[in-house]
Amino acid sequence: MTTIATVAAPALPEPRVRPRYARPALLLIAALAALLYSWDIGDSGYHAFYADAVRSMSLSWKAFFYGSFDPSSSVTLDKLPGYLWPQALTVRLLGFHTWTLLLPQAVEGVLSVLVLHRAVRRWTGEGAALVAAAAFVVTPTVAGLFRTVTEDALFTLLLLLAVDAVQRAASTARLRPLLAAGAWIGLGFQAKMIEAWVALPVFGLVYLVCAPTRLRRRLLHTAAAGVLALAVSLSWMTAVSLTPAADRPYVDGTTDNSVFSMVVGYNFLSRFGGLGVNAASTGSVTAGVGHDAGSTATGTSAGTSGAARTGTRAKAGTADRTERVAAASQDRSGWSKLFVKPLGSQVGWLYPSALAGLVLGLWRRRGRPRTDRQRSGHLLWGGLAGVFLLVFSAGAVDGHTYYLGVVAAPLAALTGAGSTLLRRAHRAGGRAALALPVTVAAGLAWAFAVSREYPGFLPWAWPSALALGLLSAVLLLWERLRPATLRPAAARRIAALGLAAALAATLVSPAAWSASVLSHRYGHSWLGTVGAPALKSTGAHATSGSGVSATLTRRQRELYAYLTAHRDGAEYLMAVESWQQATPYILAEGASVLAVGGYTGLAPTPTAAQLASLVAEGKVRYVLLRHSGHRTAPRASVSTWVHTNCTLVPAAGYGGRSTGGSTDLYSCSNHF
Repeated sequence: MTTIATVAAPALPEPRVRPRYARPALLLIAALAALLYSWDIGDSGYHAFYADAVRSMSLSWKAFFYGSFDPSSSVTLDKLPGYLWPQALTVRLLGFHTWTLLLPQAVEGVLSVLVLHRAVRRWTGEGAALVAAAAFVVTPTVAGLFRTVTEDALFTLLLLLAVDAVQRAASTARLRPLLAAGAWIGLGFQAKMIEAWVALPVFGLVYLVCAPTRLRRRLLHTAAAGVLALAVSLSWMTAVSLTPAADRPYVDGTTDNSVFSMVVGYNFLSRFGGLGVNAASTGSVTAGVGHDAGSTATGTSAGTSGAARTGTRAKAGTADRTERVAAASQDRSGWSKLFVKPLGSQVGWLYPSALAGLVLGLWRRRGRPRTDRQRSGHLLWGGLAGVFLLVFSAGAVDGHTYYLGVVAAPLAALTGAGSTLLRRAHRAGGRAALALPVTVAAGLAWAFAVSREYPGFLPWAWPSALALGLLSAVLLLWERLRPATLRPAAARRIAALGLAAALAATLVSPAAWSASVLSHRYGHSWLGTVGAPALKSTGAHATSGSGVSATLTRRQRELYAYLTAHRDGAEYLMAVESWQQATPYILAEGASVLAVGGYTGLAPTPTAAQLASLVAEGKVRYVLLRHSGHRTAPRASVSTWVHTNCTLVPAAGYGGRSTGGSTDLYSCSNHF
């Protein structure tokens, strides 16, 4: 009997002439990706805090470089700004609209599909590359990822470029592509910080094990690429750290104004509180609690009306801090989170096919030389899937499904490679032919397990997958039996139809979920969530707004007019207690508004003493305070100073309410 180890001939070089179907098929897949990522993006979800930064970065080159929340660069984002640079440039060129915020993500998504296709084609051929590209496009988390203003869209593209370069380096032992991989990872750091380094051990090991050159040269090449990756990664942080604090904005997410505290403590160590990691000594403002987009504050959804209007409505932020901490703790301890609802439905459909591709690929290449190109590809893609699954299982994801694009990419690549191996195994016959039906059956069983968690959502999807799986079994069995009346050409056509049905059975359920983004009901989650779980991040909060809008309300317009008329050359229109209060004025007017406390409200900027200094210098004349509500320590100290030293402005003068209003305006300019 033929075994799996011997069913395939050695890998052949990439053919110089691509099959005639290849280019049209790739264009069709890319067009599907563009449709999913750009459909109705004029009303897609985004987070107002980061939209504020994009607006500010488009107005000032200083704000652009530092990633400032406000045009006057008083405080930075709570992340590195690299992932927003494409958005800021787009807004600077085309104006501020919802679609200009989201268009760069859609472009990054289509480019990611094309780069993935190129990498898999170089590794294992055109057929596998097309399957990988299609599988990537129809993975729900990918469909949601490239419709949101998040770091992970650009990071996924940069990681795929790095993988492609490492793959070339490992097969040729050339330094240049390995250095390119290091540079791509360094740029990925600007988008996603330390998460970009997760791939480095996999890259290094694959090159050290598989590159066709002597060990000493492999070690030198790996070290050179690592140094370059580190240098590019730390370039922006170093530049900011060497700039005097008085000449740059305060670094959000920190108590010590250190960009290293923001990156290492606030955005890395605090994600692993469930493992006993304590970021308290790093200068992070909230050690042990995840603070990604929306974990503690309000997310918004925006829409355009014509070319000049962008409306937003708040979505989340109603849970109190205790509930958030409990949820974050539960998320950190849930090692199975990527296999159960809701995350399993976003990324898990390809687990069986990807595992089959990895196991089958490593099995059939066992005993091959160290430099075997096919095995190195399986080690590379399998290693990436493994390390990212491990990191996300150990750390906090907190419902942010857009994180998982870097998991979906290697799963799709392994699925594509596995489709080729399974096809060859089926053709070889014997026990090896069982690999295909076993994989399809496992995929159908897993799809049923995922689907039954949402019995009311797309109830036809799994039965359709089952029908396709049965059709595949019938066709392949018919072709295998080859009755005497069946001609060889007909047998080949039947086998091709059976294999196509098997592939369709694997992809129909995730494709149906991904297609839900074409529905307004399911397609606008700023968390990148797709399908039934998207209702939690859109429908449940769609009407619980905070009044944040990129088109000012009547009272906000009157307040803006009053402050503009009485600004008297002040740098800031006013100071406010939270970034949410500043949002409408930044988005609608590009106004410089000083927000106390940064994103979480816990960053000590500006302090009461600093606000007093700004008032004395004539940079701030007015402060808008809320009547009630919980105040963090920085906001409480500023509020106390304002109540003690500033004068209440009569509400009638600026369109406010004399009684029953939620805020009061204070004039502080007469104090000095």
